[in-house]
Amino acid sequence: MRNLVAVGEAGEAQGLRPEQSLTDARAVCPGLIAVDADPAADEAALARLAAWCERYTPMAASDAPDGLWLDITGCTAAFATEPELMQDLAGRLEKKAMTCRLAVASTCGAAWALAHAGADRMSLPTGEEAAVLAGLPIASLRLDASTVAGLRRLGLRTVKDLLRIQRAQITARFGAGPMLRLDQALGTVEEPIDWPGSPIEWQERLAFAEPIGTAEDLRRALAQLAERLCRRLAEQDKGGQRFVASFFRVDDEVPRIAVGTALPVRDVTYLTKLLCEKIDSVDPGFGIEVMALEAETVAPLQASQSQLMATQDPTERLAGVVDTLANRLGAERISRIAPYASHVPERAVQRVPPLPMKQPSWVDDPSAPRPIRLLRRPEGIEVIAIVPDDPPVRFTWRGVAHRVRAAAGPERIAAEWWRDKQARGRAETDLVRDYYRVEDSDGARFWIFRAGLHGGDRMPRWYLHGLFG
Repeated sequence: MRNLVAVGEAGEAQGLRPEQSLTDARAVCPGLIAVDADPAADEAALARLAAWCERYTPMAASDAPDGLWLDITGCTAAFATEPELMQDLAGRLEKKAMTCRLAVASTCGAAWALAHAGADRMSLPTGEEAAVLAGLPIASLRLDASTVAGLRRLGLRTVKDLLRIQRAQITARFGAGPMLRLDQALGTVEEPIDWPGSPIEWQERLAFAEPIGTAEDLRRALAQLAERLCRRLAEQDKGGQRFVASFFRVDDEVPRIAVGTALPVRDVTYLTKLLCEKIDSVDPGFGIEVMALEAETVAPLQASQSQLMATQDPTERLAGVVDTLANRLGAERISRIAPYASHVPERAVQRVPPLPMKQPSWVDDPSAPRPIRLLRRPEGIEVIAIVPDDPPVRFTWRGVAHRVRAAAGPERIAAEWWRDKQARGRAETDLVRDYYRVEDSDGARFWIFRAGLHGGDRMPRWYLHGLFG
């Protein structure tokens, strides 16, 4: 059987209701236009609408199936009062052909109750929750249908009726749900909201009475946001390493720019310079009405020395060059090579961020020298050896024969047993290696190794891995 899931206002006016069978609904309303429900698409659309509401507050989340939570604490800079913000939001939704009911309250439960059972637009002052909620129906406490039906059978139809009954009696019959919802609505119990992202602590927002669009206005606004954010960071002895600027356009598009720094920074001039270098990539469209600057990554940063004879740390001087290159070319293209704790030569180095410069965690063994040039991959060679376990007396590499005049070794390097066998693969170069340092008759020195051991299931093979000169 196919049932109705949601009904519009016109349908309700003709007697349609959710959970009604489609056959009965067509009998009541022959002109009914039914559309298959798509809960996944509805949930995705609600999440997009919540993201759109970030122009008002960074704390916006969906409340399935048809609601939104907005934490607007301290977010009314562009509006004189909370009702003005609410009116602006309602106007924008109506332009999108979305009907809405809005309420502002100090608790999530009270706001939900007023939005579903109160006036279309209502702002509830703090401390008046009990008085205003008392006259609302019991269903406004977000109770399931069976609990609401059970309470009504007892004659409890409004929140006021529930307040008159002893809590123990309600809990004994219906569980902790009704009293918990009541306490959440009245503010005596905190209610957690599943925000889509972690609470944003280091963000500054700037709303404009009229949309802006010129590059100069955007630079001026970025400088103002940077000044506010850096002042807050300085108060906590912190600096940011990744900053994201968001531009909320009047057509609901939100272009963003991001900059990263090698070291934590909170210098207003320097941060503004990095951000403004990317301002040309922002399309203002028909105007930008809200801008936000967030420090996504924050780290401790002590105040720098400012005395007359103080000298700047060389690392700090290098940081400016690294930041400029990283933000122009991409942070993934700027790196440095650092030692890595591995005996396997090709895995003994790694790419790391250029700054900060840390003490190497792996120090070469002076008794086991390494070649100046290490090939990207070991290359196979043909060898002639008098004794199988001895170094070769002659080898051929890239078609050129070399007669060995002197050799030192072997230095045995085994595969790293802790690495997954699938990651190591079955390549011959992952077997036990015996390395030799050899010098040919022309004085050139090479680093070669034999992969595998004699007597195994495969014949050992020789490879050239590096050159000493």
